[in-house]
Order: sequence, then C-alpha cells, then structure tokens
Amino acid sequence: MSIEAKLESLGVTLPDAPAPAANYVPFVQVGDMVYVSGQISNDENGLILGKLGENMDVEAGAAAARRCAINLLAQVKAACGGDLDRLVRVVKLTGFVNSTADFTAQPQVINGASDFMVEALGDAGRHSRSAVSAAALPLGVAVEIEGFFQIK
Repeated sequence: MSIEAKLESLGVTLPDAPAPAANYVPFVQVGDMVYVSGQISNDENGLILGKLGENMDVEAGAAAARRCAINLLAQVKAACGGDLDRLVRVVKLTGFVNSTADFTAQPQVINGASDFMVEALGDAGRHSRSAVSAAALPLGVAVEIEGFFQIK
C-alpha cells in the first residue's frame, strides 16, 4: 500500500507544505537525507495554542504534536517532488513542548507525533527522538517538531 493510500485509510489528507515564516527554507536535502525545519502545531482551524501544565492537558498536546507530524510529512512530500513513496524512513524527530517549569510529561506529548509516524509508516516510521521543554514557542503554539528523513 502506498503511503498516500495508508494516510487516506487513516482519514489524513496532507496539507500543502507550509511556507517558511522567516529567512530560512522549509527543508534541506543533502544526499539521501532531508532535514525539515520545525513545524508548528496548526490545523485547518489555525494555530494550536497553549502551554502544557497551565491551560492544555497531555491529550491535547499529543494531538497538537500529531498535527506537527502531518505537517512534517507534507514537507517531505514537497522535498520528494510530490512522490511521498520516495520516503525510506523517519530518522529523528526533535520535539519542543511549550510547557511550565514543573511540567514533566514532554515525552507523552511528543508521542502524538511518534505514534502517528509508526501508524502511518510502519517500521519506516520508527525513529530516534528528543522531547524537550520550552518556556515559550513561536506565536504561542503548543508544540514545534523538526525532523530528519531518509529518501530515495
């Protein structure tokens, strides 16, 4: 089954790859690696705002992380000239969680992205990962995730 067909079976339609918001590129390809700039939590309704441990719970944070993962795949699709089946594997995700100083469930929040990658891509979605706290994120979003991907 193609990656796009698998996404469709999950009820996921990739958005157009978001344009960068400042002086950087959305992804860089070096050899068979694609390095995708941080994707902030947003969906069809706009930005997903919040601070974990203050006004957002882990479940909502994980949903925001899942949206970041969807945006990451949209960037990979763009990097692959529209052919997402060129994706070989997810290599690493680095997740930043807008959270209070005493919030310690960053890994559970970023699981929203990790679980989605495995659900959508199977073993090719298994990756190394970091999940860290941030005192604030751009525009007040709840989560930002960057990713490294191998393509063919």
